[in-house]
Amino acid sequence: MKYCALIFFFLFIVRIQAQDQPNVVLILADDLGYGDVGCYGSRDIKTPNIDRLATEGVRFSNFYSNGPECSPTRAALLSGLYQQRIGGLECAIGAGNIGRYDEAAWLVDKKELGLPREYCVLPRELKKAGYNTAIIGKWHLGYEEKFRPHNQFFDYSFGTFGIGGEYFYHVERGPINLDDSTFTGIHTLMKNGKETFRDGYYSTHLFTDEARAWLNQQNNKTPFFLYLPYTAPHTPFQGPNDFSEKPFTNEEWGTRNKSRKTYAEMVEEMDKGIGQVLDVLERKGLAKNTIVIFFSDNGGTKMSDNGVFSGYKGQVYEGGIRVPCIIKWPSMIPENSASDQASISFDLTLSIIARAGADISSLDLDGYDILSHVIDYKTDFDRTLFWRKKREESVVKAVRDGSMKLVVEYESDVLKNKKLYNLKTDPCESADLAEANPQMAKKLFEKLSGWEKEVQSERLSEMKK
Repeated sequence: MKYCALIFFFLFIVRIQAQDQPNVVLILADDLGYGDVGCYGSRDIKTPNIDRLATEGVRFSNFYSNGPECSPTRAALLSGLYQQRIGGLECAIGAGNIGRYDEAAWLVDKKELGLPREYCVLPRELKKAGYNTAIIGKWHLGYEEKFRPHNQFFDYSFGTFGIGGEYFYHVERGPINLDDSTFTGIHTLMKNGKETFRDGYYSTHLFTDEARAWLNQQNNKTPFFLYLPYTAPHTPFQGPNDFSEKPFTNEEWGTRNKSRKTYAEMVEEMDKGIGQVLDVLERKGLAKNTIVIFFSDNGGTKMSDNGVFSGYKGQVYEGGIRVPCIIKWPSMIPENSASDQASISFDLTLSIIARAGADISSLDLDGYDILSHVIDYKTDFDRTLFWRKKREESVVKAVRDGSMKLVVEYESDVLKNKKLYNLKTDPCESADLAEANPQMAKKLFEKLSGWEKEVQSERLSEMKK
């Protein structure tokens, strides 16, 4: 009898712990501008469902992506680390597995360009904590089989493993140096590691429907983690009614349908999908214990609206890295609230893992628990955040320390620009203070140099011998 009682008590405790663990739905937009969402000031794009998240949760005004392009931010998000520690993922992996700077090209030759399994911390820790895990959407963290999501602690994976691709045929743009008649874009749509074809099925609708189907299989007994990285509104410009008889050619990729109208249609269709996902959570009675997070992997392109911020995707000016971010957690996060705390993508990683009950102190992550910050009404504080992106012979870097920010640009190892801004008084980065305040510029440059030494990648050490 005592033995049975102990078993019952143990099962009771396990059940209570499972109920205390929140579900997580992490939604990522692709190349969405800061000002392309209604609650962030958009006037021409209607996003009622994303706005609803903000009404029911917290909206961040000082949230940054870890990189100004796709792969870097995704690497930081899943690892909880500065992507520089991993190596080779400081700019987007080129279509067809192209390394776009020397270290990335070196890794391609070794068949090692991608996110190594040991760095895929977020789904790994959630699985260890008893979560069902799924990724539905864009991966973009490695073309080699070993780097694809079905080998990265996801119970279920569906989506494109490359750059995202054409919205109706799910193929990538071919190499730029080939003419249209020799289009060689590869098909990258996969389900649990096996190629699957859904020609004619608009990617945004496809990912939404797959997410709804997966959520319909979940219950309130086992916590779940759904990572839903949409490809919208990344190029090519294709709204839901822009189906054509064949995939876009290289020439058409960035030019056909190129308009703010088409871009808006892509964002609005993603917003509709997000609404449908939220409706499933409500209908199944899962919404109350589910954290829903929405943000963009980087700033918008020139087709986007980055609000008051200067710069675009690919740059480390505010327009390239400051992005919308909203978190909803009923009864935990105050409704219709706002946070000005400086925060960044990998803060979400640590926050999610902490909610799952994992021992975050043993993981040595780079982030800050931003969820505790807003839940416990903690006082905002100054932080030091870093960025670096490499592509071909260009290297751009930035450091934000409190309200001061230094932007440094190199071309072929030659310093081209060093600019200093005060984001508190000049969020638009319109007034360069480097000459007027050389001591501050020097201080931030030294911090940036120290950080670069600290985050050197171990797996690139062989290359540098």
